[in-house]
Amino acid sequence: MENVVSIFVRSIFVDNMIFAYFLGMCSYLAVSKNVKTSMGLGIAVIFVLGVTLPVNYLLENYVLKEGALAWISPSLKTLDLSYLAFILFIAVIAAITQLVEMVVEKFTPALYNSLGIFLPLIAVNCAIMGGSLFMQQRAFVNIAEATSYALGSGVGWLLAIVGLAAIREKMAYSNVPAPLRGLGIAFIIVALMSMAFMSFSGLKI
Repeated sequence: MENVVSIFVRSIFVDNMIFAYFLGMCSYLAVSKNVKTSMGLGIAVIFVLGVTLPVNYLLENYVLKEGALAWISPSLKTLDLSYLAFILFIAVIAAITQLVEMVVEKFTPALYNSLGIFLPLIAVNCAIMGGSLFMQQRAFVNIAEATSYALGSGVGWLLAIVGLAAIREKMAYSNVPAPLRGLGIAFIIVALMSMAFMSFSGLKI
């Protein structure tokens, strides 16, 4: 249990998808113009990560890895399907993203319209795919650790985009030099936020 909590906290603050790895920057910068829209997209990212990463963990450990199919038949213990990992991970992510898009369109059409093209683009959000690839790399011992990492990564992404959105809303009333208005000042803010999050890397969690 302690390890699960540690993974969750580290994935939010130390291994933040935005500030540590700069994954998912396209939708992060494009949608972070107001807090309400950013919150909606952040919750969608948490849901997609929270569902896809455990499913991909099960695929990795019970279908794709060498010897993973031994539970079906001992004759399959030498079979290695790991070369299919990318395409299967993408298929799972695309399916879950499509489900999220349909739910958001059905129940919150205003949020669906405000998110525009960036909601279906969660399917190609490199933060989502990055979560599954990091799961492979870190070789979590059970699905609880993988789920904890998924939810923590999603919460970290949510905090990052809502924080930037809140600052950008305030910046609308600031006297920003003309050459830096828009994405220019946004890049500077993201860099400063990233440096601030680096202070968490010294924590022993």
